[in-house]
Amino acid sequence: MHALGAAFAEPGCAALGLCSGAWRVRVAGGWAPSPGARLAPLAETALVWAWGTGAGLGLCATCSFSFSFCAKVSLDGRAMQRAAALVRRGCCPRTPGPWSRSQSSAAAEASAVLKVRPERSRRERILTLESMNPQVKAVEYAVRGPIVLKAVEIENELQRGIKKPFTEVIRANIGDAQAMGQQPITFLRQVMALCTYPNLLDSPSFPEDAKKRARRILQACGGNSLGSYSASQGVNCIREDVAAYITRRDGGVPADPDNIYLTTGASDGISTILKILVSGGGKSRTGVLIPIPQYPLYSAVISELGAVQVNYYLDEENCWALDVNELRRAVREAKGHCDPKVLCIINPGNPTGQVQSRKCIEDVIHFAWEEKLFLLADEVYQDNVYSPDCSFHSFKKVLYEMGPEYSSNVELASFHSTSKGYMGECGYRGGYMEVINLHPEIKGQLVKLLSVRLCPPVSGQAAMDIVVNPPVPGEESFEQFSREKESVLGNLAKKAKLTEDLFNQVPGIHCNPLQGAMYAFPRIFIPTKAVEAAQAHKMAPDMFYCMKLLEETGICVVPGSGFGQREGTYHFRMTILPPVDKLKTVLQKVKDFHMKFLEKHA
Repeated sequence: MHALGAAFAEPGCAALGLCSGAWRVRVAGGWAPSPGARLAPLAETALVWAWGTGAGLGLCATCSFSFSFCAKVSLDGRAMQRAAALVRRGCCPRTPGPWSRSQSSAAAEASAVLKVRPERSRRERILTLESMNPQVKAVEYAVRGPIVLKAVEIENELQRGIKKPFTEVIRANIGDAQAMGQQPITFLRQVMALCTYPNLLDSPSFPEDAKKRARRILQACGGNSLGSYSASQGVNCIREDVAAYITRRDGGVPADPDNIYLTTGASDGISTILKILVSGGGKSRTGVLIPIPQYPLYSAVISELGAVQVNYYLDEENCWALDVNELRRAVREAKGHCDPKVLCIINPGNPTGQVQSRKCIEDVIHFAWEEKLFLLADEVYQDNVYSPDCSFHSFKKVLYEMGPEYSSNVELASFHSTSKGYMGECGYRGGYMEVINLHPEIKGQLVKLLSVRLCPPVSGQAAMDIVVNPPVPGEESFEQFSREKESVLGNLAKKAKLTEDLFNQVPGIHCNPLQGAMYAFPRIFIPTKAVEAAQAHKMAPDMFYCMKLLEETGICVVPGSGFGQREGTYHFRMTILPPVDKLKTVLQKVKDFHMKFLEKHA
């Protein structure tokens, strides 16, 4: 029968316990035979161990012999009595001391009557790939996808001394400026240091304009500390500074602090506003128009929310320009299976680096007004414009200047961040979104949704404040700040031109001008034999190319298939953030690899 667990001990033993766990027998050199076998005779130092969900095991204080069994042990009534008697007789002498031979023999005899059933089988997991949320399973994020996992694996191998044809992995897959060696802006870090450790406010080592900003931020925080929660919408004085920044940037176009929402990077704002926008089912499910190529955040959030992704293609032959006729095609075709309701724009473009003209922005706004689309303007690279023929125009400014018919009716959310630009403060996760023409009742719903995550990191909010409220002429830190900012942006402009020029010298690679942002997205020719080899490995051709590039050179880039591209074309995205000398090395290695790749698969 299946006996309830019981621990047997003589009077004077330390414990009686019940156990519902599984048996194991520890013999000096190892474990007893596999489950289902009888217990092996115990050596003098043997212990019977039981564990699992039970309360414990019986332990005799005088001889340190533990005797326990549970529902896993098959015993009939007579065997159970015999085992108990043997333990009482041989295991627990009245006088303390080591086991005698007779005690060992009795213990061995007791163990022989115990028959162990197999250990309880592990029950089926509640959460499996089949039972998990299918929308989460559908999420893909190429920037940190399989290629990066392979890069980590190779880095670990290098650390273990495994020889490779290179000595380091160069992470050119992501726009992480400071990881690539870019130095932080001094003024930003000074204010952050003061906010983080206010005792430094008495130090003469910090300039007064930095102290002034730190005091203002701290006075607006609960307990004068960054460690306190803020309002869900963000610290009020920081939202005021963001609104003032937008007004300056847009040449006097007013901005209302009540329309500003501080966020955990721009990504948080984008996913939050999409949560509010997505609704319906079947043919009435919300359709979201996104550019192809796109930043994979958009497709990931769309998948997570179960919305419908509606692709519109940028014109690679025209420097990745946005053509409103392509938007019309996308909306027209989408109306047969969803309700197109949202139009996402990335300006300057990621991964494509194009900067939209004012005329293009006007056309897009008119189209959104005409089709009743909610506009999302991702403007995190607004400081990263390198081409002398291009300028950044915010959607907010152009919308306002198009007149009240548009500015009072087109719903627009625009986003900015501390992570890009000249700042490169990715780790602080600071950002904001400005949402205009939002229905008053929806404002309440948005704040409610934001309140669920309490508030964005207050340190990130403080970093965002320094971005929008930098030193101005006449202040102590202005000259150094301006010098550092211009140095970062000037170097990026040089590297953008260098990358474009060197890529276009390589047969089988074509790179459009890098007008802005911080990436190149060159088109690569992949021979038919290489495409067939990729298919044999069950990979997209450009993933196969990028994997080979990583394995042979240590350079980690992201295949264009992770961003979307026209059928039959292949690309990869590479950041231009490495220092100039290292960037030249990267570009030369890519060139050498590409030539060998073409030769091998010719």
